[in-house]
Amino acid sequence: MAALEDAQVFLPDVWATHAAFQPDREAVVCGDERLTWGELDLGLNRVANALGAEGIGRGERVAVLMSDSIDTLLTLLGVVKCGASVVPLSGMLTAEQLAVLIADAGAGTLITSADLQPRIEPAKDGMTTIAADRFLLRGGAAAVWRDFDDLVAAAPDTPPKVRYRMTDEYNIIYSSGTTGLPKGIAQSHRARQHWSYSNAIELAFDGDSRALTTTPLYSNGTLLMVLPALFVGATLVIMPGFSPRGFLEAVAEQRISHTFMVPPQFIAVLADAAIGDFDLSSLTMMLSGGSPLRRDIKQAVLERMGPGLFEMYGFSEGCATMIRPQQHADKFGSVGTPVLGYEVRIVDEAGDTLPRGEVGEIAGYGGGQMLGYHNRPEATEEIICPDERGRQFLRSGDIGRLDADGFLYILDRKKDMIISGGFNIFPADIEGVIGEHPAVQDVTVIGIPDERWGETPLALVIPAADADAEPDDIKAWSNQRLAKHQRVKAVEFREEFPRNALGKVLKRMLRAPYWDDEAP
Repeated sequence: MAALEDAQVFLPDVWATHAAFQPDREAVVCGDERLTWGELDLGLNRVANALGAEGIGRGERVAVLMSDSIDTLLTLLGVVKCGASVVPLSGMLTAEQLAVLIADAGAGTLITSADLQPRIEPAKDGMTTIAADRFLLRGGAAAVWRDFDDLVAAAPDTPPKVRYRMTDEYNIIYSSGTTGLPKGIAQSHRARQHWSYSNAIELAFDGDSRALTTTPLYSNGTLLMVLPALFVGATLVIMPGFSPRGFLEAVAEQRISHTFMVPPQFIAVLADAAIGDFDLSSLTMMLSGGSPLRRDIKQAVLERMGPGLFEMYGFSEGCATMIRPQQHADKFGSVGTPVLGYEVRIVDEAGDTLPRGEVGEIAGYGGGQMLGYHNRPEATEEIICPDERGRQFLRSGDIGRLDADGFLYILDRKKDMIISGGFNIFPADIEGVIGEHPAVQDVTVIGIPDERWGETPLALVIPAADADAEPDDIKAWSNQRLAKHQRVKAVEFREEFPRNALGKVLKRMLRAPYWDDEAP
């Protein structure tokens, strides 16, 4: 008697099911362009079949460099539907940086949009992993590039004859890549399926939800809106580019129920003088992530944008926690408890689990865990931290503690911690104090060289638009409220901070000028 196979339902199958039973329901909106679920499914089929006709499928990696649009979404998901692994790339990178990532991923195909094609063109000839006929262009024409729109238009819209496996590679995600070579995080269909249903449940997505993306589609964090919304058959609204006023208009006009923003975006929206003129009552879920939300900003969001604020902490290698709206009152400074399907513990340098209340490195385990760092087995091995059952928890590089109830508190990045005169100083503690000054719009703290203490805190501040305080005023005000070992050496004004796609400040770039001067 034949044994039944291990039947699974994969994300492309889920998306197709929504199209089968609600073909006329709105699926995706971007500006004036709209797709129903039926149109979305047919579009994904055409992209998948166009790639399949080129021999692209399981085991292949397709790099995608496109600005945000419905075509971008179709391309990213169409690559997955054809069975290949998608490698989303940032349009903020230089041609040389992009070429390095494409080579590292071993991508055999590159699809780009016409507006970003000039960005990658200078490095095109050196991309040895991509065959001459695998440079594909959407939305325009350029010498030597094949018109991918023509290939898609000519492809059938029938479901591709593709079978997936839970262990198949779904994507490789890279960080911003502003210095050196970032690690490629390889994630499986199983991990992305977990991402879809766990966040759909935690964030209360349903078929009537309307989810707004405010961060780039290539970014891993943006999938916090994309995958849960598509998993439950909701409507996804894509912002082609973020602006505070554009966000407020989109929420009011599109009756957005769910959105994800990073702290600088929340800060910018709150700073818009017209925020009170827009109806934000449809927003039942606002998710903050990418970096910790300052206490004063969190309070302002709750007061001015609504009570439905969730804050997520996570790392792309595979773990996340979340503080839910009903928990803010009792656990205001916490980032919550593990998202469904994850476990979190605090470990010491040796990897041993620390008791609740003690400070150490955050490690996590769960269903959204990565396959590993692409082509970096040694780097993967370095972050594995087995528990007493032999399960492979992953080190985050972040410092935190669990309180008596198991709620997680983030202290700082391990590498961003300042050691001054033998004391461990967590910049987030100082940033929380300085951020309460009325003249401060945003603040980040770094360690700089100090002859007496080894290193000492320096506060970099983006002043509020109507600020009338000077750096020394903010320094004096802050140092009166900080512990002696936390006091900042100086305050310097900045117009902006270097950030990655999710708004996280790239402190290594801010530190470099101070420490480079120390080099012999």
